[in-house]
Amino acid sequence: MNPRVLRNEIPAAPRAAERGSVLVIVLWVAFGLVSIALYFAHSMSFELRAADNRVAGIEAEQAIDGAARYVSNILASVEEPGMVPDSQTYQTEAVPVGESTFWLIGRSDQPKAPDRPFFGLVDEASKLNLNTASSNMLEWLPRMTLDLEASILTWRDPSTNAALGGAGDETYTRLNPAYHCKHAPFETVDELRLIYGADMEILLGEDGNLNGALDRNENDGDSSAPADNRDGRLDPGLLEYVTVYSLEPNTTTNGASRLNVTSTNLSPVYALLGETLGTSRANEIRQKVQGSFGPTGPGRAPSTNRSVLEFYIRSGMTAEEFALVETNLTASSATFVEGLVNVNTASEAVLACLPGIGISNAPALVAYRQSNRSVRNSLAWVKEALEQESAFQAGPYLTGRSYQFTADIVAVGHHDRGYRRVRFVFDTSEGAPRIVYRQDLTHLGWALGAEVRQTLQLAKDKR
Repeated sequence: MNPRVLRNEIPAAPRAAERGSVLVIVLWVAFGLVSIALYFAHSMSFELRAADNRVAGIEAEQAIDGAARYVSNILASVEEPGMVPDSQTYQTEAVPVGESTFWLIGRSDQPKAPDRPFFGLVDEASKLNLNTASSNMLEWLPRMTLDLEASILTWRDPSTNAALGGAGDETYTRLNPAYHCKHAPFETVDELRLIYGADMEILLGEDGNLNGALDRNENDGDSSAPADNRDGRLDPGLLEYVTVYSLEPNTTTNGASRLNVTSTNLSPVYALLGETLGTSRANEIRQKVQGSFGPTGPGRAPSTNRSVLEFYIRSGMTAEEFALVETNLTASSATFVEGLVNVNTASEAVLACLPGIGISNAPALVAYRQSNRSVRNSLAWVKEALEQESAFQAGPYLTGRSYQFTADIVAVGHHDRGYRRVRFVFDTSEGAPRIVYRQDLTHLGWALGAEVRQTLQLAKDKR
């Protein structure tokens, strides 16, 4: 064999090894570059999805603003001030706004599936006012305790003397962080969270997301919050039944002062009746009212009416006659009347708190109202549903009108993303609707129930 040939072939092995090393390095570099490319592509995909979700969220927020303007228009368009809009006359669920959709979560006394929210506006006069409710009224609220009732009275009392059993400064200043007892009226219902003894179980009950419907986690016992008894029924907390916004203007539709039926001089009232019903009928009503009181004097029946409802019952007017003058009558001389409960929309639990109604008469009132839907926006029907003396006792606390409404607005953006929820309180007591309270409730989670979630998911699957 030729040695020269061998000498020339000896370096071949090292060169092959070098080429193999280079190949390995190239492969690792290529793998690294591909990994980096995939990493950035994956990151960009996440960024794109996040940006898309952010756009959907902005769309939902804009839809909520649009829904608020829509609600304002609804309240401005009612036939008469104080009328409660019928939820059948305006859009309340799955309302499209561009690529977004909104819902108005409401309340109703009509039968429905417990896990399905009702959609519409919430009448604030259907609740008990924290600033005007008496001790006897507060104690009948669901989940109320005697100590909490006393602490509520102390919190709103301008004096610094704690009510019996009520928490005062000596209690609040020992807390961490410490604060003082307000000794002034409630400005929002959320102030209840500051009241000593008002824990979340009392305030929320089983309705953890405050939507008035039984969600899955609210019917699973101790498996998840909130605490519930797994009975297939929703037992709301205190927040469901109280308000600070029920305020009624004491003026007629043309801005004139209403006529006070509790006055000892009812001549202006009878003059109004004469103009409306005729002089002869007005004289009949005058005689009927005066004769209904009987003898007066110490220990005898009062000689003046205590409410508009009592005047109506004593007058012998028909419901049709009363409807012609009801909005012109009042039982107060104040510019605004605070805390009246709308008997046409209040729940059984709220009605049970009122004198003359109580737990014995509240179911009958609600049943009569449900079977006679035409009675809305008037007090006249209470005469048919309650005995006279009970109606007289309840009259000073009742109204047939409402001027404050809650719009609990939920919205999603395109592709049903960007969930948002905001609660507004609208006040119409001074004329044009205005927003007096706004609260973001998005953090409470899904509030539209399982049925809407399934509907949205089916729509998404079809895309």
